[in-house]
Amino acid sequence: MKEHRPRRGSLGFSPRKRASSIVPRIRAWPECSDTRLLGFAGYKAGMTHVVMVDDRRNSPTYGEEIVMPVTVIETPPMKVAGIRVYRKTPYGLQIAGEVWSDNLDDHLAKRLQLPRKSPDVDKLKEIEDAAEVRVITYTQPYMVSGVPKKVPEVMEQKVGGNSLEYAIEKLGKEVRVSEVFREGAMIDVLSITKGKGFQGPVKRWGVITLNAKHARSSKSRRVGCLGPWSPHHIRWTVPQAGQMGFHQRTEYNKRIIKIGEDGSEITPNGGFLHYGIVRNEYVMVAGSVPGSVKRLVRMRDAVRPPQVGFEGINLIYVSTTSKQGR
Repeated sequence: MKEHRPRRGSLGFSPRKRASSIVPRIRAWPECSDTRLLGFAGYKAGMTHVVMVDDRRNSPTYGEEIVMPVTVIETPPMKVAGIRVYRKTPYGLQIAGEVWSDNLDDHLAKRLQLPRKSPDVDKLKEIEDAAEVRVITYTQPYMVSGVPKKVPEVMEQKVGGNSLEYAIEKLGKEVRVSEVFREGAMIDVLSITKGKGFQGPVKRWGVITLNAKHARSSKSRRVGCLGPWSPHHIRWTVPQAGQMGFHQRTEYNKRIIKIGEDGSEITPNGGFLHYGIVRNEYVMVAGSVPGSVKRLVRMRDAVRPPQVGFEGINLIYVSTTSKQGR
């Protein structure tokens, strides 16, 4: 009888190579008419659990108290460094105009060369074929005690409603997470996963090990065959050893459980493992988030929100017990 097994691992994530940047890249933004930013960024602090009333109308535990794992993301205010206006062309969006603020932090000079001329926002107003307005924002990691770095990360955020007036108003100023998201909203999270280094095909793709009859000289953690006689090359679909982890991943439809300003109210006794104490504003997201602690996490409005009815967050208890196993 011929043995047959379905292939292991998804080819949708190939090639599995290291991410080119620690800052995730957002390739699609949702359509939104609200005048606000459609994205924000923070640093992953760790996980805890909460007790809340299940407000999903079609849930078997509707109206009952449930325990839910949550991820805490520390979100210090972000600053708007510049404005970009895009126009539509047959080759995609192209920059039609760009303005940078003259009120920038000195730490940003370690990331890029700061402009020396004063901003001229009148040029942006003269652009007639503007299709999209985005702002160039940067984080402030020096405000976070759990992240040992000072150099900011720079990224673009789309402005809802393509409001140029709102972008000009925020140029050179801080934007808080409470101005972007609200409790109970559905968001997508983007981050770089944990790096596992160079791994073999068994761990990397989930193929089964060879049995004792087929293994030669005790080498069982490899694929049984690299492919047919023809074609005379190894195809890219054959599971092989290589880089595992440190890939950009997007997880859709994460719900915001809580947005707070005082991080001490949710910090566990002894602080989060390998992170410490949350001292700034924070976002509590249901479930897990890709990446290790201290890693940058980007959030945006959900591009494909589920058609599930929610009544509202009713948070009862947030666990602050020690996560150090004591």
